[in-house]
Amino acid sequence: MPAFDKHIHVISFDVPFPPSYGGVIDVFYKIKALSEMGIKVHLHCYQYGRREAQELNAICASVNYYKRERFSNPYFGSKPYIVRTRNTRRLLHNLLLDNFPILFEGLHSCCHIANPALEKRYKMVRMHNIEHHYYTNLAKVERNFAKKYFFNLESLRLSNFEFTLNHANCILAISPNDKSYFDAKFKNVIYLPAFHPNKNVVAISGKGSYVLYHGNLGVGENNEAALYLVNEVFSKLNLPCVIAGNNPSIILKQQIRKYGNITLYDNTTIESVHHLINEAQINILPTFQATGIKLKLINALFLGRHCVVNSPMVANTGLQGLCHLANTADSMAQTITQLFEKEFSSQDISQRIEFFQSNFNNSSSALQIDALIESRIER
Repeated sequence: MPAFDKHIHVISFDVPFPPSYGGVIDVFYKIKALSEMGIKVHLHCYQYGRREAQELNAICASVNYYKRERFSNPYFGSKPYIVRTRNTRRLLHNLLLDNFPILFEGLHSCCHIANPALEKRYKMVRMHNIEHHYYTNLAKVERNFAKKYFFNLESLRLSNFEFTLNHANCILAISPNDKSYFDAKFKNVIYLPAFHPNKNVVAISGKGSYVLYHGNLGVGENNEAALYLVNEVFSKLNLPCVIAGNNPSIILKQQIRKYGNITLYDNTTIESVHHLINEAQINILPTFQATGIKLKLINALFLGRHCVVNSPMVANTGLQGLCHLANTADSMAQTITQLFEKEFSSQDISQRIEFFQSNFNNSSSALQIDALIESRIER
């Protein structure tokens, strides 16, 4: 235990409980790991749709909630919509009550980072994505014209706003690919692996009985990947296939109904999805953008058997050695057919255990943040 208390402010773009989607998963298990190290976390959450969570009080020294001002016109103004709707003077007032380090979660939460009142504070920014790349890719797969226009506009605004990272003392990139991007533009960039809910590999040896794709189907990228699998891969297989995730599009539902071997689970909880991952013979997880890192792949490797992915899913992550690579619909179908009859062995499990003992370890990643806090205190 430290000889004196360590404190940190964490500004979250959303209420990070329940930890049910990529960004808040990283936030929740980060503050949990920091708390377990004895660091007192002062959490600030922007709230829009999610309720106040008593569970956060158990791991944080304090929790403050702020209403996200979503009534503003998303097409108006030069500042990104995801930033200007998270702008409250009460947050700035609370940050100025002490001199603790501040961790901003994503560009979303950086509205006050350039404020002169915070000039002498130690400021870290966790980048979950290269945000303007992410929004460009959302625009590419969006069919609604108004949303497509907004995503392209927001991408431009985020690209212009990215300069605000110059006010950070440290940028915490979530993937090696993202680190390379930020290294070319900014100083003091650190690769900090994604935080996640898994402590032990609990994949089961033997065989499962279906092929699974899972994800938040309300996100355009995931809906597009699901449609691709349904139409180009699963439709060509004589095997039971499952799509799992909430908020599927009408088009996705219509396409799934055409094929008797494909089942949709669209009223899922975190626990039910984890059970589906654990019981599947194959988890297939293609993606069409290589920014950030997909936490659902980490979950699949801790919980599930064989994982089939395409190159963008594992590019420069170190995870490719634990997966089966397939980059076309035909190669995906062929790989699935081969793996469906192949038992997942104890050797496969041992390989994952060995890898995750030294990679994607929440405690080790929390120690990196602790070292940054220490360096700031020692100045």
